[in-house]
Amino acid sequence: MEFLKAGFYYADLIIGFSFPVFFYLIYRTDKAGKTIWRLFWLGAVIGLAWEVPIFILSAEHTYFPVISWIRPLPFHYIVFMIAHTLWDGGLFLIGVWIVRIFCLPPWFNKFKVKELAVLVIYGQISSLMVEASSVLNDGWVYVTGYGWNPILFELAGHPITLLPQLIWLAAPVVYYLVIVTCFHDGI
Repeated sequence: MEFLKAGFYYADLIIGFSFPVFFYLIYRTDKAGKTIWRLFWLGAVIGLAWEVPIFILSAEHTYFPVISWIRPLPFHYIVFMIAHTLWDGGLFLIGVWIVRIFCLPPWFNKFKVKELAVLVIYGQISSLMVEASSVLNDGWVYVTGYGWNPILFELAGHPITLLPQLIWLAAPVVYYLVIVTCFHDGI
C-alpha cells in the first residue's frame, strides 16, 4: 500500500496530462473526434470554475484553505491545478460515454431527464471515488470546520465532505445544458 501512496501524486499528474494527448489522437484519427475534442475542453473549462478557487485558496499561507495536502506536493500546486482541470474534462467525457450506454439515441440532441440523471449520478459516484482515492493514498483532504462543508462520513480517519458532492451535483447540470444548447445535432 505504501508503494501506491508514494506514487499517487505522480499517477494523478500522468493521468491528468494524458487526457488531452489521448483525446487529441482521437481528434486526429476519428471523424467523431472533433466533437469529443470540444467536449473534453468544455469539461476542462467548466472544471476551472472550482479548481482555480480551491487551489488558490488552498495555497500556502492562506487564511481559508479549502483542501489540505496530507503529504507535501512534489511540484508547485499550479501543476496539480492544471492536471485536475484536465481530469475534469476526461471525467465529463466518461460521463458522456456512460449516458450513451444507458440512454437511447439520439443523445444530447434535446433536454432529456434520463440523460441528465445519468450524468448527475455518475458525477456523484466519481466525486466519491476521487475523494476516497485521495484520502486512502494520503493525497489531499477537504478542510472541515466551515458550515458550508460538513463532514458526510470518515474514511481511513479522514473526512469526506459535502463540497465536492455539491460541485459534482451542479457541474454535470451545467455541462449537460451547454451540450444540449450548443450541440444541436446531438453527439
